Amino acid sequence: MPRVKLADVARAAKVHPGTASRALSPGQSGQVSPQTVARVVRAAERLGYVPNAQARALRTARSHLVGIVVPDITNPLFPPIVRGAEHVLTAAGYTVLLTDTDNDRERERRQIESLRGRGVDGFIIATAQWEDPLLTDLASAGVPVVLANRSTSCSRWPYVGGDEQAGVRLAVQYLVGLGHRAIVHLAGPQNVSTGRDRVRAFRAAAKEFGLTTADARVTVCQAYSEAQGKAAMRRALRAPRARVTGVVAGNDLIALGALDALAEAGLDCPGDVSVVGFNDMPFVDRIQPALTTVRLPLERMGGLAADLLITELESEGTQDAPTRALLGVDLVVRGSTAPPPRQRARRR
Repeated sequence: MPRVKLADVARAAKVHPGTASRALSPGQSGQVSPQTVARVVRAAERLGYVPNAQARALRTARSHLVGIVVPDITNPLFPPIVRGAEHVLTAAGYTVLLTDTDNDRERERRQIESLRGRGVDGFIIATAQWEDPLLTDLASAGVPVVLANRSTSCSRWPYVGGDEQAGVRLAVQYLVGLGHRAIVHLAGPQNVSTGRDRVRAFRAAAKEFGLTTADARVTVCQAYSEAQGKAAMRRALRAPRARVTGVVAGNDLIALGALDALAEAGLDCPGDVSVVGFNDMPFVDRIQPALTTVRLPLERMGGLAADLLITELESEGTQDAPTRALLGVDLVVRGSTAPPPRQRARRR
């Protein structure tokens, strides 16, 4: 069967081929009346028209390919971000190329160079380091980039993330409200913004709610993983004069590792120690005990990052200043938190 051409669609819709092209282009359909767009779309669907991506790339000098770079696709944090971005990009006529760096900087550089070799128009990057020369190289090459979930020490790129300070403050406020005074923060790695920002927010919240530095301690994990969370919780429990009744974890994976360490030490959660996670990744409501955690709007984060990238691409670098959006967060209270043992004894 011969390929249906744009001219065939235009003929069936009784419009000029240029009008048909604009009607079927997400970035140009606003130049055509809604009635005409609807007529052209119906004709295209009836004929089974599939746009010729190569021809469109030659006309526009753009590939309509977007790279999404994540550090670990097995981390449940990232699929919702990718899903949200893909929905927006697909609706706007872009094709998504996803790459997983496995938290390897050299691998990330090779993958990004490979995607650039395929002519991607821009990137959504969720792997940013606090100091990130790879991003600087992309900026020097004029490649549009939007950061998702992680920012950098430089504010030159559009960024979408959660309100880290508000989320950690909610967690500390809730534990203090339950009666906890001895709270440890199992922090994420300090070479990424989320780890750094949550430590800063924890210390600020501890001071706000009257906790001393002895009460509110920080133990840093080298990665956002269950293994690192377990190791950090073990260190917190072994620390001199260790007294822990509450944990604010750097993310949900760290929280899961902390639960393993508490069970290993013969401690009950929440009977002996309460644990709060961060992100509200899928299935943390199904573990025992179900995890109290700070919920980030992950799918919305990905969708907004895609919107910002499309704006960057269509403005062709004429934006005055990069947008930095912090999305609101919520504390989801579940079974992993309760008043500390002494507080419960007094209540009885």
